[in-house]
Amino acid sequence: MTLPYDGHPRPWPADGGLQESAARLRAENAQLRQAVESHAVVDQAIGVLIARRHCSAAEAWEVLREVSQHTNTKLRHVADLVVDSTQGCPLPDAVRVALEDAFRRRRPDAGASPRHE
Repeated sequence: MTLPYDGHPRPWPADGGLQESAARLRAENAQLRQAVESHAVVDQAIGVLIARRHCSAAEAWEVLREVSQHTNTKLRHVADLVVDSTQGCPLPDAVRVALEDAFRRRRPDAGASPRHE
């Protein structure tokens, strides 16, 4: 378990536990790197949805979150799929339908969505 940084330096272990501390710091560093990478992919997917659907960033975020929940797919994976779709990779049917449904619920008067996803 990683505790949040409280702004105070942690003392070096007096019992020679430097290896344990180094391992904990490496694990924490890896978690932070993954979080930054995931955040970047989600931000890219939000940008794709903004460009394709002419929606706000908040609306795109909510749609991604909703699709993740409705398809039981990690948000990062949904974001990866949306970003990959810009390179010609088709979205899986479940994700494509969930995206269409999510936008339709938000804009029932908008009609059918564009098919370039």
